[in-house]
Amino acid sequence: MPSHLPLPAPVGGRAVPARHRAARPSGVGRAHIAALDGLRGFAVAGVLLFHAGHLRGGFLGVDLFFVLSGFLITGLLLGEATGRGRIGLAAFWGRRARRLLPALVCVVVVTVSATWVWGSTEHLRFALDDMPWVGAQAVNWHYITEQIGYWNASDTRVFAHLWSIGVEWQFYLAWPLVVAVAARGRRGERVVASLAVVGALVSLALTVSLGAAVDTTRAYEGTDTRGAALLLGALTATAPVRNLVRRVPRRAADLVCLVLGCGLAVAWAVTGGEKAPLLFQGGLLVHSLTAAVLIVLMAHVPGTWAARIAGSRLPRGLGKLSYSLYLWHWPVYLLLPRLSALGDWGRTVVAIGISLVAAAVTKRFVEDPVRFRVGWARGSRGLIAVVALALAGAVLWAAVPEPAAGEGTVDVDQLR
Repeated sequence: MPSHLPLPAPVGGRAVPARHRAARPSGVGRAHIAALDGLRGFAVAGVLLFHAGHLRGGFLGVDLFFVLSGFLITGLLLGEATGRGRIGLAAFWGRRARRLLPALVCVVVVTVSATWVWGSTEHLRFALDDMPWVGAQAVNWHYITEQIGYWNASDTRVFAHLWSIGVEWQFYLAWPLVVAVAARGRRGERVVASLAVVGALVSLALTVSLGAAVDTTRAYEGTDTRGAALLLGALTATAPVRNLVRRVPRRAADLVCLVLGCGLAVAWAVTGGEKAPLLFQGGLLVHSLTAAVLIVLMAHVPGTWAARIAGSRLPRGLGKLSYSLYLWHWPVYLLLPRLSALGDWGRTVVAIGISLVAAAVTKRFVEDPVRFRVGWARGSRGLIAVVALALAGAVLWAAVPEPAAGEGTVDVDQLR
């Protein structure tokens, strides 16, 4: 999932020019951002283990990503509204595009090519079917309208995991418009907080209503239903919540963080997917609220043990790779040979290892240069390269012959 770290990082040993540095969320300092990066590392680890079949509730890591995104993006928007008196929407969307599109385009083009060479006819057919929707950042609604069940059909689709990227993109398009209007005036942040609360409650109502269906894909992948997590994150970035949290003593914050962290760990360990009791009857909202409180405490109460643990080297390093790692892991899982001799855990280690290498290469040579406009991506070259790669992807999509339905399956007549 997207990494929204607003602080600059050296790329290739160079300091990032000041003009390319994103604004810092209000009241969030360097040490706290390291801790939030670590939370992102825990989130992507949960998703990887869930998709490998080793952590029943690891899919809730996506929920943690959503809350973090809402918190950090809203902090950036409110910081800009406070500092400049207005929000530059075009510049904001441009930064989001530079941050997220290069790696996504790269992964999509490579994945379709790899699926053409190594994948089954079923994987290739569905990859070509999904590819335009991935490009439009609307693959979640494609799956919903085509009634493609997330819980029972994702192993046939190499882009099944990109539903969450679509949700975040749709949030990035709509929420800044709301904040740009609502944040004006002395009570702007209170208005934003109120809208976030109302939006989260509406989202909860929709989730409860739609979650009663036999197939819960609509409730799980809908932008409106998953908006609750993003909006709760947004709520915790507003001044009323920040000011309240800053009054919490560190020892009290340590205790609360311990309880909340243990609660999240238990939920991830025991939640059994769509069949979990109460998951769509408020369980997702409770999880999001728990994550939101944990995040805001770690961000605004200095020196908590939770922040130190999350900001330590391993989770923080994993968090920095989380976006590319999330993009790569599912195609690798599906296209990797079975390797049955290694066992389930052996295959998982190999798959995660390949995903980590691919993520590190993508971050080093694609994400960071375009994001910070350094190296080969200085000036307009980064944009030109990404557009050229996207066009190559479009040509690939048009050129690859779509397998006929049933191709590659057993001929029943031959079994008689």
